[in-house]
Parts: sequence; structure tokens; C-alpha cells
Amino acid sequence: MKPGLTAGYSVAIEAVVTPEMFAQFEGKVVHPTYSTVMMIYHMEWASRQIILPFLEEHEEGMGISVSAKHILPAPEGSNLKIKAVLTEKNDNKIMTDVFVIHDTKLIGTGEVTQAIIPKTKIMSMLL
Repeated sequence: MKPGLTAGYSVAIEAVVTPEMFAQFEGKVVHPTYSTVMMIYHMEWASRQIILPFLEEHEEGMGISVSAKHILPAPEGSNLKIKAVLTEKNDNKIMTDVFVIHDTKLIGTGEVTQAIIPKTKIMSMLL
């Protein structure tokens, strides 16, 4: 990894809740609200933004763990801010805390851990 990635570094992304993001199984909407699946997707995406500027050409990040709490619903049209904060960098492991906010309400919290691995190693694991 390129130098400069330190604890406290943060990135925020934004999303607007659409019907495609509703809680659903097998194509059937269970609740017309932001799903936990989409929340975790956004948590991982925000956390990935932390590492992207620091990856070397031969490296890639790979998610290795996610934990999440979905605290409140967010209906269609909700403007969400998803903030990832680097909490720890330990060898090739990058740990982030993630917060999903709608207006002033905390919608969800989580932790995402990624491993920085040579692309060649990832390819060898896939064979």
C-alpha cells in the first residue's frame, strides 16, 4: 500500500433510497424501506473508498468480514450519508467503522474488515 493511510481517515458516500433497495426476497417486497442487504452493500462500498487511493497497481482489497446493526427504517426517497472511518490498519488488514445516517437519525452502524492482497494471489485462489 501507498503510505499515508492512518486511523481517523474517513470517506462519505451518499445514496437515495429507491424501490430497488427495498427489503425483498425472491422479488417480493417485504417492507417498502431500505433493506439491510443494501445497507451492507453501501457500508462495504464506503469502506472500499478508504483503500482505493492507497492501493498499489499489483494490489486489491477483498472483504473478509462485515457486522451490521440496522437500527431504523428509511423509506423511499430518503437521502442517506454513509460514512466509513478507518479504525485500525494491522499488516494487510484494514478495519473501518461505518455509519448510515438519514437527516440526523442513525439508521445503521457496522464494521467492515478488508484484506489487501496481491492480485496474483487472488487469482490463484480462484482457480
